[in-house]
Amino acid sequence: MDCKVDLVAAIPTPPLSTAGADADEQFSFHDVSSGLCDATAETSRAALRYERKMGDTELSYFLPSRQAGVNDMFLHLGFKAKPSLVKRSRVCTVWTILRVRHPLLCARAEMHDYDDVRFVYDAPASVEDAYLDADANLEYRLQFRDELLDDFLNGARTLSNSRLSYLVISEPLSSSGPIPTPPRTPSPTSEPLEYSAASEPQEEEPYQEEVHQYEFVICAMHFLGDGMALHAFANDFFALLGGGKSEDELRDMLYEEWRARWADPPRTCNILPAALEDNMRLSSSPFRRVAAKVDFQLAQQKLVGGQMFPRQKHTERRTIYPTVTFEEDRTKAMLKKCKAHGVSISAALFAICNVAWGRTGGSNGALPTLMYSALNLRPHFIQTPSSPLWNSYWYLAIGYFNVILPTFLPAARDAQERTFWLRARQAKEQSTQAAKHPIAASRTHEMASERGERARAWAKEDDEREAGTYVPLVPASQTDAEAAAREPVLPARAKASSAALLGLSLLGNLDGIYKHAAFPAVELHTLTTASRQRHGAMLLFGYTFKGKLSISLAHDCNGFAGDVVDRFWQEAANCVEEFLG
Repeated sequence: MDCKVDLVAAIPTPPLSTAGADADEQFSFHDVSSGLCDATAETSRAALRYERKMGDTELSYFLPSRQAGVNDMFLHLGFKAKPSLVKRSRVCTVWTILRVRHPLLCARAEMHDYDDVRFVYDAPASVEDAYLDADANLEYRLQFRDELLDDFLNGARTLSNSRLSYLVISEPLSSSGPIPTPPRTPSPTSEPLEYSAASEPQEEEPYQEEVHQYEFVICAMHFLGDGMALHAFANDFFALLGGGKSEDELRDMLYEEWRARWADPPRTCNILPAALEDNMRLSSSPFRRVAAKVDFQLAQQKLVGGQMFPRQKHTERRTIYPTVTFEEDRTKAMLKKCKAHGVSISAALFAICNVAWGRTGGSNGALPTLMYSALNLRPHFIQTPSSPLWNSYWYLAIGYFNVILPTFLPAARDAQERTFWLRARQAKEQSTQAAKHPIAASRTHEMASERGERARAWAKEDDEREAGTYVPLVPASQTDAEAAAREPVLPARAKASSAALLGLSLLGNLDGIYKHAAFPAVELHTLTTASRQRHGAMLLFGYTFKGKLSISLAHDCNGFAGDVVDRFWQEAANCVEEFLG
């Protein structure tokens, strides 16, 4: 891993934000356990700087994001809690603890060249530095969920190269009825209160704090990590926020987290999580490397699609995400039916998209339907963290795989149900083969190299077009001998379209990640996730949360011609009703 450590002068910290209900009660380090202020003063020092170059997979996400934030991710969770748990100082302490644990959240991206982009992390010189940095990347709002998410998806970009993560807590204005009145403070009088001998003083009832509705939104660059990192982070956040610790205990924990890492700073450069490619090392054998390239090219030749939504050009990109959520009892019935047919909900969603597209009627049934999805590569990682202190889950660990299914449908409606379950089993088989392929690591490296090369070429072209200096490349002439030398050794095959219909983000059962019993003081009830898209993009999400299945179709509503997307979405809903029950 190409990285280095530098000693740099301490960077000025921006002033505290004044947003939030308790802005006048910012974190006071004089209130922490004894010794913290002295330790903070003694360990104040020049900042340590750690950096490493991005790998090809990270570059393929970073370079397209530079102008409009394409692929910037968010995770929203609606929750209920008492206001004392969600006051700014407590939330900021939890946010700081997690940023200390996961350094990429606090890093920045520096671009030196198209193939030299670096994560740069300035270690916090003190607990206070860490807290102030977290506070500068925390915002309190009074918006409802839809307005919050529309701002992120379609408004000005929230993130930047110097702000790779951002946390928003919102309390909608009408979420909680009138503000409760605190207990009355007795007024001073000139004479002492007198009670009759027949009566005892009446004790005032203790103040009962009402539960309020809040919206939690964590935003992060996609090159920092994937969806699983977002959900693991949210679970850790609420475990700290609603797990029963007092604010003083959380402050003590923050100090211990900082002290364990930075009281005696490491001089090595492996505190930043490794790039995906470094976590999946290849064999040094030249023969195996050549074999990997041949295997990858043969696999790419098998990618035959051709089904596409008709697109249109529009000056404004606008992402929407129509969502349908099924109650817990119905979700259980769907899972039971899928299990009876030997498939998962994820495999069934591929078949739903396939049949819904066939029924939409805007396609050539002779061409197959190609869909893509993310592949979890964590089981293939061989590199381990240097220390439990630096065991962060914020890193990229995804590749891609494709599912290819026939597009034509039988005319008889009863035959379509048999076809649906057959294609769901085919999707399951193709997904399993991709996940368990014996040379998944080499395919991942080849795909990362190809994606990185494309991203660099497109980024350079975009920059030149913007600067008015772009000149199309003219293919160089070559002799017959040169042409023969470059003739491919793979079997000649007729060219076929590899266009994909859409992508699917299948997150599975998220209740396996969220340990609700670990934060009894907080009730999570709603989950939404998506990312900023490019023009004409589309991604279907499927996940189970709190026992309920949700399916959403995030897409650029201005990027597709006619009403074809609306008809497809309606057909998808009909397929769920018809086949899953």
